[in-house]
Amino acid sequence: MLISSNTLTTRRWLQASWSLIFLGGSAGLAALIAGPGYRMDWWGLGEGIRVIAWSGIAAGSGVVLALLCAVFAYRKHGLAMAFRFLAGAFICCLTAAPTAFYGAKANNLPRIHDISTDLERPPEFVAVLALRKDAKNPARYDPKVAPLQRAAYPDISSIHLQKSPVAAFRLVNQVAQAMKWDIIATDPNTLRIEATATTLLFGFKDDVVIRVSPDGANSTVDIRSLSRIGVSDIGTNAGRIRDFTKRLEELARGG
Repeated sequence: MLISSNTLTTRRWLQASWSLIFLGGSAGLAALIAGPGYRMDWWGLGEGIRVIAWSGIAAGSGVVLALLCAVFAYRKHGLAMAFRFLAGAFICCLTAAPTAFYGAKANNLPRIHDISTDLERPPEFVAVLALRKDAKNPARYDPKVAPLQRAAYPDISSIHLQKSPVAAFRLVNQVAQAMKWDIIATDPNTLRIEATATTLLFGFKDDVVIRVSPDGANSTVDIRSLSRIGVSDIGTNAGRIRDFTKRLEELARGG
């Protein structure tokens, strides 16, 4: 049985479109399992990060190739064939876009991992120190971080509440519980809370300490978030503090 050259060419275009769809799906799957694989000790942190990086590169290359193929496929075989390659480009983009976003974010942010609302007198860790025995990052605050934080996150500052210290501490405790952190210590006498937050993908442990201080009849709340490992947190600790600040201020206005 003879197969026409047009039929053979069509089959090759179909195979190419499915290959690009498979590339996007495979790259996405690899990126998704990079973190869980690290958490289950299948590979180290460096390998997990490289898996995500190479997945993004492969997916990004797939986007470019799929778009080029879509143009040629449209000219030779019409809109239906072009849509197959556009589907491949879309799937590849789902993996490439987040990787590119976080890569650009890492390049634009300072390589720091300790963020505090009070840069002159950062809250100190006490209860979580026993949990940080194997942490690569020390719990002691490095003053050299302060100017880098001011430049990168100028909006992060102490939270001032028109509440008594006891009332403010009650609100702080509610927000800390709502953040789904592992609460390590709650001390109503010193108005301090220490907790540990776990990131979603890689399961990194970041420690948090919150301090409530009297400010006349009102209160000042300070929070510090510190990663146990990693040079750069890619804005994770700052994002956590912003989230906490927003929730606390909303709760204070409502309460």
